Amino acid sequence: MRVTTTFKDDYEFQSVNEEGNVLDIDMYSADKKKHMSPTQLLLSSLAACASVDLVQMLKKRKKTVNGLTVVTDGTRRDKHPRGFTHITLTFTVDSPDVTEGEFEKMGHLAATKYCSVAGTLSAEVDHKFIVNRA
Repeated sequence: MRVTTTFKDDYEFQSVNEEGNVLDIDMYSADKKKHMSPTQLLLSSLAACASVDLVQMLKKRKKTVNGLTVVTDGTRRDKHPRGFTHITLTFTVDSPDVTEGEFEKMGHLAATKYCSVAGTLSAEVDHKFIVNRA
């Protein structure tokens, strides 16, 4: 696996993967921000990595998934390197037939056993699970 990241401007970079997909990244302050920062992308990657397996596990069990949202909150060190010390993922599924117990069980498996991003992190990661009947 390879991604090539190129300088565009003082706080802007662009990454391209082997398939040619392009991602713009910036480290501007919130009032000038046009793209996600590297740390925001890490939180997004963690959520997406766990979610893809979770949705597939639910569908394999013939469960209806009308929607899935993950809110990812990260706490970082005050001193450099300002890595994450704690991350909380709150998974919310919209489904008429997923039970809270199976959602939590499959969610933990997806987020801990199968997620490569989670396996790479040293931060403490917590998970919360909400089922909306939809």
